[in-house]
Amino acid sequence: MYNLKCLFLIFLLLNLSLVKAQDNIVALYEGKAPGSENWTWDEAKMYSDLFNTEVVYNVVNPEVLVFEPQNPNGTSIIIAPGGGFQTLSIHKEGTKLAEYLASKGITAFVLKYRLIHSRTKDPAKELIANLQDRDAHYERTTAVQKLAGQDCIKAIEFVRKNASAYNLDPDKIGVIGFSAGGTVILESILNNSSVENLPDFAASMYGGPTDKLLNAEIPQKQLPLFIAAASDDQLKLAPKSISLYNKWLAADYPVELHMYASGGHGFGMSKQNLPVDTWFKRFEDWLIQYNYIND
Repeated sequence: MYNLKCLFLIFLLLNLSLVKAQDNIVALYEGKAPGSENWTWDEAKMYSDLFNTEVVYNVVNPEVLVFEPQNPNGTSIIIAPGGGFQTLSIHKEGTKLAEYLASKGITAFVLKYRLIHSRTKDPAKELIANLQDRDAHYERTTAVQKLAGQDCIKAIEFVRKNASAYNLDPDKIGVIGFSAGGTVILESILNNSSVENLPDFAASMYGGPTDKLLNAEIPQKQLPLFIAAASDDQLKLAPKSISLYNKWLAADYPVELHMYASGGHGFGMSKQNLPVDTWFKRFEDWLIQYNYIND
């Protein structure tokens, strides 16, 4: 029993030596966020049996959850979880990836961006009902998409302004977004008038960017883009990833696309015993290629 306890303690210490875990939570705005000053509802969190993960909803005050590695390599990534602009899949598409990136020396910031107001205590079920009429849901979320994009730009600004405090390179700031989070990070790239707050690289995971974003003028900054999705996406969003790939390719910008045969929508960091389970390893290979991780 004594030896077993010692082995457990050693295992725990080894893991702590790689990642400090979530160190703090930082609010992105002083006072109320611009554009949602009249929002009065309270943020909440629950475990969704429907999505098989923890979700956050009713976000009013945008913030980032900071995950610092023990030995930062200078690279940082802002993670935007998905959830149809009604929830955030905070663990499967947020903190779990942040922990993995931190184990590789990357400082990760999980972005809690603004969402539409959920009127029930089961936002996942409410979202599924709303998606029955996608056009209506799109109209309902149009305004908040822009607010969420501003939250992402604000997060980039925060990281770049505080790069020295986190031992970061201000020219190695990336963004990755899942599903709706993919739209959020693209808002920060394609609908960003603040050139100095563009990210340096990006990744879109099974996102469904609007036609307006796909037709937007591409920024002059040739930032590399990583894209991954599954052909059997239940929301039929795989063609959107291909369109995004073609947009970058037409501009002769660095781009890489992984289209898995199976995996569905929202695979995130879950395990399905499919090739898609290792997408984050391919993302790691890509980061090594561009010197964002030391090989």
